[in-house]
Amino acid sequence: MSIYDFSAQTIDGTEQSLADYKGQPLLIVNTASKCGFTPQYEGLEALYQQYKDQGFAVLGFPCDQFGHQEPGDEEEIKSFCSLTYNVSFPMFAKIEVNGDNAHPLYQHLKQAKPGVLGSQGIKWNFTKFLVDGQGEVVKRYAPTDKPASLTQDIEALL
Repeated sequence: MSIYDFSAQTIDGTEQSLADYKGQPLLIVNTASKCGFTPQYEGLEALYQQYKDQGFAVLGFPCDQFGHQEPGDEEEIKSFCSLTYNVSFPMFAKIEVNGDNAHPLYQHLKQAKPGVLGSQGIKWNFTKFLVDGQGEVVKRYAPTDKPASLTQDIEALL
């Protein structure tokens, strides 16, 4: 099983198969608009701009499971990301990443690359997963890992 076996609703409400990203390295991130890590949107957008012409994409998945830090609806999230951080990378509808209602994609990501001491739970907003061009999860990053620190790993996949 790879990430290409999943689909998700975009922030605009259309269902998108992740198979549309076949062959592209991806950085999949659970995001929030009112978090101490929210300024990472700027770094994520910088990575996207730097590498998108080489086939790389960042996929943002808003989540409100951590401190109610993503309270808005999709339109509010989209507006905030666009106006505040000029986000142009693909954003998806708000999802859950932990618990019984966790999106199937996140169930897969957590199983493929558990966290510290084998923990499968997502600990906070801006946990990042790097996926290779074959849809395999190759690395998991903590919320504290700044996007700029991922460039070497991304370049290795391009």
